[in-house]
Formats: sequence, C-alpha cells, structure tokens
Amino acid sequence: MKIGHAFSFPEEQQQLRRKTKRLSWLSIVLLISAGILIWLALGQSQAMKTAWVSDILTAVPPMALLFAMRYELREPTRRFPYGYTRAIAIAFLVTSAVLSIIGLYLLYDSLLKLVHGERPPIGTMELFGRQFWAGWAMIAALAWSMGCGLTLGLLKRPVAKKLHDKALDAEATMNRAEWLSEGAAIVGILLVGFGHWWGDAAAAAFISFEIVQDGWLNMRLVVADLMDETPTKMGDHEMEDLGPRIRTAVQELPGVTSAAVRLREHGRALTGEVYVELHDGADVVERVAAIATRVRGVDWRLRDITVMPVATLLRQDPPKAGG
Repeated sequence: MKIGHAFSFPEEQQQLRRKTKRLSWLSIVLLISAGILIWLALGQSQAMKTAWVSDILTAVPPMALLFAMRYELREPTRRFPYGYTRAIAIAFLVTSAVLSIIGLYLLYDSLLKLVHGERPPIGTMELFGRQFWAGWAMIAALAWSMGCGLTLGLLKRPVAKKLHDKALDAEATMNRAEWLSEGAAIVGILLVGFGHWWGDAAAAAFISFEIVQDGWLNMRLVVADLMDETPTKMGDHEMEDLGPRIRTAVQELPGVTSAAVRLREHGRALTGEVYVELHDGADVVERVAAIATRVRGVDWRLRDITVMPVATLLRQDPPKAGG
C-alpha cells in the first residue's frame, strides 16, 4: 500500500519554479564572470582576494538549489515516505556551513594583516601601450561584481515572495548585500591609493564579516526548518497566521465543535495535523473528507495534512517558545 504522493505546484507556482531555475543559471554565469574579472585584477590586495572568494562562494547557493530541485518533486519511497521536499533545506544547510567556516577564516586572516600592519603594494599596469594605476582595474572589476549582485537580488526577491521560498529569499539578500562588500573593497583600494595602508585590510575584514553573517542567516533559517518550526513570515521571526486561518475554516464546517492545528515547514511545502472535535452522531468519514478538502483550499503549500478526530481538545494553541 502506498502512502503519500509527490508534492506538486499549481500552474502559477510551476512557472515561478521554472523562473527560479533560469535565475539560478543566470546567477552562476554572472557571479563566475565577476569572479574571473576580479581574479584578473587581483594583485596583492587583501580586499580583492576576499571579494573574489565572496563572489565564488555566492555562486554556491544557486548551484545547490539547482541540484536540490532535481530531487524536490520525486515520489515518496519506502525509505523516504514523506518525499524529498526537504532536499533544498539540506543543500542550503551545507552551503551555510561552508559560508560560515570560510568567512571566519577570511575574517581572521584580514584582522591578522591589520594587526601586523601589512602594506599591500598596488602598482601600475600597461594597457594599449599606456601605464595607469592598477587600482582603477580593480575598481572596475568590483563595480561589475557590484552590479551583478544588486541586479540578481532585485530579480530574485519578488519570485521568492510569490513562491514563499525562504532559501531563495536568503540568496537574494546575499546578492543584494554584494554592493556593500564590493563597495567596501572599492573604498579600501582608494584609501590605499591615498596612502592609508590600513584601508585594504579593513575592507577585507568588513567583507569577511558579511560572508559570516550570510552564512549564519541561512543556517538559522534552515535549522529552524529542520526542527519543525511553525511556519514564519518571509525574512521574519513572526509566525504566519496560517494555523488560525485553517482552524477558523474548519470550525465553520457543520458537525465540527472545535479544531486545533499543528504545522511545520517541509522545504517549500507545509505539512502537519488538524485535530477536530466532532458533534455527537456526526458521520466521521464524511466530515473528515470535507475537512481535508477545506484545508487544502486554504493555501497551495499544504501537503499531506492529517485530519484526526479526537474525543476532547484540551487546548487550542501550543505554548509559546520558552513558555
């Protein structure tokens, strides 16, 4: 006997999912191109090296997303009876850990150079038979990277909101934050050009901190998901009102005395249980079928919701965290 079915998206969300794939490929191409340009202008600047690592690392989440999306909609199996919708969460957990670890290392290395007072040499380079300050090439490469990150962030944010994809939303935040890190690198290089040796290492430390912050943000979101946190609003710790909405919709049905709802995020899907107290003499099978139909109509993300008739509901709401 087969229990459960593969998660499927409504037509509008299917189109958004296809757009997510296109944006992920665009992200990989643009961020790698930015990384190549920065590498060509690298020199001895610590800020440039850190910005280069930042661009390469920022290309990892879309790669992980594309890989996870290959498994997301697979049919449940005996080994994985709840399906594979959490594949995206697992991919971003690994990505977040890598971001945090490498970011901490880069932050340590930058602070060490700042403490030791290392002075990065930014010399001259020749192009088309003319000599010019190499810092201008660095700034041009960083400006391209800044534009790529800002553009990708602006493109991804509305898709993430409509698809209610927290992983994609966190990725958009990382992309939009690129202008901060690349802008810091540009300021650092200009400070070196004006004789302030500490500007390069200080900018590198700032970029490293941004990498660590991105990794921590993603890890916090994913760990909460894996711990079956109640669904929260996009980019916020505030809980969604989906549970109360489902409870209200169920209690409006004839034959239902009261209801309680428990939900958890399962990748882009939501699963959970609806406990109902029925009137005496109510047709249980008929009422449960009606309740399941009503629940599915509340939100497209709801999947494999268990409807459980109970004799008595002791409480309507779970205790708050720490309560």
